[in-house]
Amino acid sequence: MTRPVTSRAVIVSHGQPGDPGPQQQAIEDLAARVAACDPGCAVAGATLAMPGALAAVAGDDSLIYPMFMAEGWFTRSELPRRLAQAGAGGARVLRPFGTDPALPGLIVAQAHAAAAAQGWAPGDTTLLLSAHGSQRSQASFTITTALADQIAPHFARVVTGFVEQEPFLADAAQGLDHAVSLPFFALRAEHVLDDLPEALDQAGFTGPRLDPIGLAPEVPALIAASIRAAL
Repeated sequence: MTRPVTSRAVIVSHGQPGDPGPQQQAIEDLAARVAACDPGCAVAGATLAMPGALAAVAGDDSLIYPMFMAEGWFTRSELPRRLAQAGAGGARVLRPFGTDPALPGLIVAQAHAAAAAQGWAPGDTTLLLSAHGSQRSQASFTITTALADQIAPHFARVVTGFVEQEPFLADAAQGLDHAVSLPFFALRAEHVLDDLPEALDQAGFTGPRLDPIGLAPEVPALIAASIRAAL
């Protein structure tokens, strides 16, 4: 069976069920920035939390780019189920943002720039990498730990902390010197706005606090490159 020609790529995120408007706008804005990087097709954005948003833009001929950090049950099972419900069961789901091979280098560059602004050498700098984690799935823990091991040679050390599983961020962030905090999150949503600052404050963390890696200015071009490669 011949696959239909792709008409559109759709960037999909979870969104915020209690207040879906701001995150829906954020993913639409990201889609516009990706489209400006010439990915080879039209680009739209949809959150799963906004009623009707996915059905409005996705079809069987769509490429689905999950703006998620981990590859696991949600991307392999739940997202295809949601697509089928939206009438886009034939859409092709790409690997999520968190698995992009360019991310480790981008994270290192962001953290080194923040350290240099403080007058710290890379070899004297600790990177505090925060992620979601989960009591039900090890996907977030596994990808974050593997990433930490991969980039560890570029720092004095890399420490990981999680919102929803041990080691919890409030514990991991304690007593760190010459440390930069970088959230391994796709967007600036509830955890990034509330849970992360609260945990860092509780730990007495005084180092630079960077935006989530998904907000880095290089990200739209990374996503566009993934879409072009898939077309």
